[in-house]
This record gives sequence, C-alpha cells and structure tokens, in this order.
Amino acid sequence: MKGNGHTHGHSDHGDHHHDVHGSGQGHGGHGHGRSRLARLWHRLAHLVTPHSHEAADKVDAAMETSREGMRTLWISLAVLGATTVVQAVIVALSGSVALLGDTIHNAGDALTAVPLGVAFVLGRRAANRRYTYGYGRAEDLAGIAIVVTITASAALAAFTAVDRLLNPQDVTHLWAVSAAALVGFTGNEWVARYRIRTGRRIGSAALVADGLHARTDGFTSLAVLFGAGGVALGWRWADPVVGLLITVAILFVLKDAAGEVYRRLMDSVDPALVEAAEAALRGVDGVQGVGQVRMRWIGHALRAEADIVVPADLTVVQAHRLAVAAEHALIHAVPRLTAATVHTDHAPHGADPHAELAHHTRPVHRPAVAAGAAGAR
Repeated sequence: MKGNGHTHGHSDHGDHHHDVHGSGQGHGGHGHGRSRLARLWHRLAHLVTPHSHEAADKVDAAMETSREGMRTLWISLAVLGATTVVQAVIVALSGSVALLGDTIHNAGDALTAVPLGVAFVLGRRAANRRYTYGYGRAEDLAGIAIVVTITASAALAAFTAVDRLLNPQDVTHLWAVSAAALVGFTGNEWVARYRIRTGRRIGSAALVADGLHARTDGFTSLAVLFGAGGVALGWRWADPVVGLLITVAILFVLKDAAGEVYRRLMDSVDPALVEAAEAALRGVDGVQGVGQVRMRWIGHALRAEADIVVPADLTVVQAHRLAVAAEHALIHAVPRLTAATVHTDHAPHGADPHAELAHHTRPVHRPAVAAGAAGAR
C-alpha cells in the first residue's frame, strides 16, 4: 500500500541550526591564540580554494524568511555590479590586462547569483498541470547560461594576457588603474562587512559564508595594484602576468559553477543527505525497514521519495499515519527538504504484491525489513 498523495511542503524549520560566528570567537585567552600570520595564511589558502556558487549554499532558511537578509543580498550585488562597471571604464581607458581580469572575475562572481534571483522570481509561481513540480528548474537553465558566459570571459582574459606577453604594450593611466584596484578591494570589503554583519544578526550561515567569500575576492583586486606598481617600476611583464594569475582565479569560479550545474542536471545530491534520510526513517517508531531513498533538487529546495516497511497487519489509516510520521522525520532531518512522498510496503506476507509490476520496470532495490522482523524480501 502507499502513503498516497500527501506531500506536505515546508519552507522553514527551526530544527536546523548553523554556527554563523565562526571558530574565531573563542573565550578567554583563546581569541588571541591565532597569530596574524596564521590568519593571513588562512585567508590566502581560502583565496585559491574554489568557492561554492550553488544557489542552495547562498540561501538558507534564516535568510529566505528575512526581508533584511534578502535586501542585504541584493544591495551587495548592486554594489559589486557598480564596482565592475567602474573597473570596466578604466580598462577601456588604460588597456590594463590585469584590471581586465579582475573586472571579469568580479562580474563572474556577481553573475553566479543570477540563478538565485531566477529561483526566487519564478519559484514563487505555483505548480500547474503542465509544470507539476513548479518552475524551480529555471534556476538550472540560468546556471547553464552563466557557465557559458564565464567560459567566454575566461577565454577572453587568457587570450588577452598571453597576447600582451607576446606583444608587450604600455599600460597608461597607472593612477587610474591603481584607483580601480582600490575600488575593487573597497567594494568587496564593504560587501563582506555588510553580509557578515547582517548574517550574524539574523542567524544566516549562508550570508556569513558569502561575506567571507567577498572578503577574499578583495585580495584579487589588490593583485592589480601590485601589477600597476610593477609597471611603474619598468616591469612591462607585470601587468599581463597578474592578468594570467587572475585568469586562474576565474577558472576556479568556472570549474565550481560548471561542476554544480552538471550535478544539478544529473539530479546529484550529497550522499550524506541520503544517509541522514535513511537514519531518520529508521528512527520512526513502527518502521521495520527502509528501502530505496531518492532525492532531487528543484530550484534551491529538495524533494524526496522513500520506501519504508511497516507491519502487515496495519490498517490503511494506520499505515498512512506512519507514512506521514516518516515524512515529518525526513523534513526535520534533511536541510532544504520541502516535501517527501513515502511509499509503505508491508513485511513479507503471502504473495509478492509487486509481482504484477515485475515485467514493466527495471529491477529496483525493494525495502528491506530491519533485523528482528521477518526475512527481507
């Protein structure tokens, strides 16, 4: 029998807590234990580590339900957009390859938030008879467009830097290049402080993480400043070399974004989420076994399907009540899960109830009965 048709949507659950203050908030003398050198090394290591651009990582329940959190997100993106425009003007004026790379890097980071915007605009539209799961997949289509854009941008930055190395040219208006580099650093640092402050106030781990990401991106802009200083000292190669280094940073962004889009299109989820779901189902009183558990992202929310084994002598009402309890346990155990469909199988009793389906479907893993119950089927 089946816990038919009843999927309960939830957008926020108080059971999910995040540590948004970071490990640096020590007590007593611990806060001074980390040296400045250690903190600098941590930031430099974070700078060369790919950052997550997954929409689900950019928003959590605390931010999604807070107008202040969403306002912070969009204002900070507007600031980064304005910073990019200013830098683009100076690129056209000076011909700096390094600044071109930083401009593309900042633009790429801002563009990766577009799928999130698409998810919130279209995601509010109700499901209908044609789009029965709603419009969350539009987020993935936007992600494809962003990957294509970043790929073209990375190719342009790399080509320009290599061409400048092979055919050196003077970089003009070094004062403007230096000013643009400081604008990039200032813009990223302002966004970092704004996001971290708001994230800690509303309890949003995602907003704090994005703020830390923006802070490390500021170092990329400072690299342009060093490149301009090298050119001022007569090192003509300094500008294209810095441009190549920034191109590597763009490739990290591209690798991260492309990998996430691919995984979304292939309905990939973190195996740890499946394990958490299975553990939650086994913990429901009355569930004798857990079979197949499937999950997929739709927009920045998860949906699940699960098979459970229940005693064979339950009534339909009792089995349905157990299916609802199982769904409730899943929603509380798996972050970003909004609904689940739970199928109830009874413990082995008489003929196989799935025999009629055997020639219609490929073999699947049927629910297994937990130890102590009747033998698994």
